[in-house]
Amino acid sequence: MLDTARALLLSAAAGASRALLRGRQFGLLCESDLETDAALFRQAATELGAKVAHIRPSLMALGTPQDIQRTAKMLGRLYDAVACQGLVPALVQQLAADAGVPVYADLASAQHATAKLVEQLEGEASDADKRLVILQAVLVGSA
Repeated sequence: MLDTARALLLSAAAGASRALLRGRQFGLLCESDLETDAALFRQAATELGAKVAHIRPSLMALGTPQDIQRTAKMLGRLYDAVACQGLVPALVQQLAADAGVPVYADLASAQHATAKLVEQLEGEASDADKRLVILQAVLVGSA
């Protein structure tokens, strides 16, 4: 993942097009896509050419395990991956078990394990830019 992040940093510095995720569709499950973590995820994906759809989990009727399973399967048919920001871990695990596509739990949050990788990227880029390319590396690696 770090090698991919380094390559993305070099590509950005050279001004090269990075549409590695063109044609990919991502679902973003969170209450507000204006929150910092959700906006960071959206930026990481769209800069690589992907489309991101915001889905408010409060609008989904996720009551019974069967409802969650049906919703997860539908999300798996609609999207190449699903990012969950601020959802209960048990719900994210259930979605991941049934979706059939990668499901990211709080991937863009500062508490996610990938946030610590910023320190391992050398170069003159800002920490914010390094965090962005690490997220992009995760997306490219799982797409």
